[in-house]
Amino acid sequence: MRVVKIAVLLLILAGLVYYSPSTATTLKFDNTKDSAIAKDKNIEGNYIVTILPDTKKVLNNPLNGWVLYGNSKFPVDFWDHYDHLFIKDLGKDVKVGDYCHTLYLRLSWALLNPHEDQFGWNTNEALKKMIADARQRGMRLAFRVVVDSRDKGVDFTPQFVRDAGAKGYESKSGNKTVWSPYPDDPIFQAKYEKFIKAFAAQFNNPDEVEFIDGYGLGKWGEGHALIYQDYSNKFAVFKWIMDLYISNFTKVPVAINYHREIGDTISWGAPSPASSNLLDDAVEHGCILRHDAFGMTDYYQQWERDYAAKWLYQRPIIMEGGWVTHQHNIKLDPRKYKTAADVRLGEFDDSKLAHVNMMDFRYGETESWFNQQYSLVQTFNSEGGYRLYPDKISLPMSIKKGAEITITHEWRNLGWGYCPNNIPQWNQKYKVAFALLNKRDSSVVKIFIDPDSDPAKWIKNAPTNYTFKAKVDGITEGEYIWGVGIVDTTKNNTIGISLGAKGAFTSAGWLTLMNVDINKKFESIK
Repeated sequence: MRVVKIAVLLLILAGLVYYSPSTATTLKFDNTKDSAIAKDKNIEGNYIVTILPDTKKVLNNPLNGWVLYGNSKFPVDFWDHYDHLFIKDLGKDVKVGDYCHTLYLRLSWALLNPHEDQFGWNTNEALKKMIADARQRGMRLAFRVVVDSRDKGVDFTPQFVRDAGAKGYESKSGNKTVWSPYPDDPIFQAKYEKFIKAFAAQFNNPDEVEFIDGYGLGKWGEGHALIYQDYSNKFAVFKWIMDLYISNFTKVPVAINYHREIGDTISWGAPSPASSNLLDDAVEHGCILRHDAFGMTDYYQQWERDYAAKWLYQRPIIMEGGWVTHQHNIKLDPRKYKTAADVRLGEFDDSKLAHVNMMDFRYGETESWFNQQYSLVQTFNSEGGYRLYPDKISLPMSIKKGAEITITHEWRNLGWGYCPNNIPQWNQKYKVAFALLNKRDSSVVKIFIDPDSDPAKWIKNAPTNYTFKAKVDGITEGEYIWGVGIVDTTKNNTIGISLGAKGAFTSAGWLTLMNVDINKKFESIK
């Protein structure tokens, strides 16, 4: 009999059974493979749940992970190709959409706004289908609007802007002559403002849009090699367009390309003395960072690395590779690339050094990621961006109705990036929450939010601890399940960030921890 009592006591301390003199009830769910439960010696009545990390699951989290680039020509077989991409290492087809949750569309202003007060997302059937197909696959969108027509086969600014009297310049693109507006022309600015307001009215929705590139002027929309009517307007133009994007996209992150010649008339050279100050101003007003030349050793140099480091863990970085391996001579790179696989590794190394949150699957480059460097795809999923999970949580297993409880919790980030909860568009909307879940259907009965929790502060190799108190009232007596999650406080406290944790999750995304009784107490073993 003594042996039986000792065995039951051990089970109680592990948090796996309840005990009363007449019965011992086993928990209805089993998380024991992925967590351990032990009595908390520091908080009376609490039990510590230790949780194991999940390093493999692809997490659909905002501003995190891989970005699939769309094709502005909208090929009819686009999704057929990316839904059935053969991977040699696996010996089978995969869906690229299973590895990433953002579709990036780099489009001309003319396509999005072909006529005044007419918008491509309403009228262009190919664009509408591309967007609908992405949403059907659970993907969010991202955009860059390009104004400059240089190196393009058609005008990238709508004809109605020129017809209205906007001043601009012509350039040769192959055998064609194309026209671009001066960015300091007042008629251009008025028409563009009108478009951006309509664009934001349609897409200022974080549930559907990941980010917006917030400059879009200059060659390829990268913010360099601008041609002004008057160069002295450079600073005014920069302020105008950044204010325009940031004031209209209030809920969706706005990105700025940290180019060493930002807003200037050249594409490359020694860093412009004004670049850092201009970029700092944009970032301080709410922009996140991106760069379009990762892996290009001659273009992504120490200045770019230093600028990324300056904003480390303060603003997330979106990466784009610079080399187009089927068009460029990659052997010219100082790293002496020979194959596309070499370029992929160079991009990956630059990305890791910059602690980027997002990497790219560009059109024409995606195949080499999967077939020549598939291990890097997996590594970035596991180690890149942010991957958050609760390491240890201390909770009561029995609560007197109306009592104040103490909860301690420790969080870790397995990724080299960070969760940008601090950017103005998010404004600290993500918080740690604990839920009392209905044992019958796992529905949420009560939520307790720790107001001091901030995922933006969780950095790799630096666990973060919290202690907070909560009053348990308004709850019917009975048995519940403790759940934990990171909620979006702007969406009625529903789960907003998926956890990189092993264990049992409810359909709503709560990680279940252990049973809890309201108004029931353990009876001591005699």
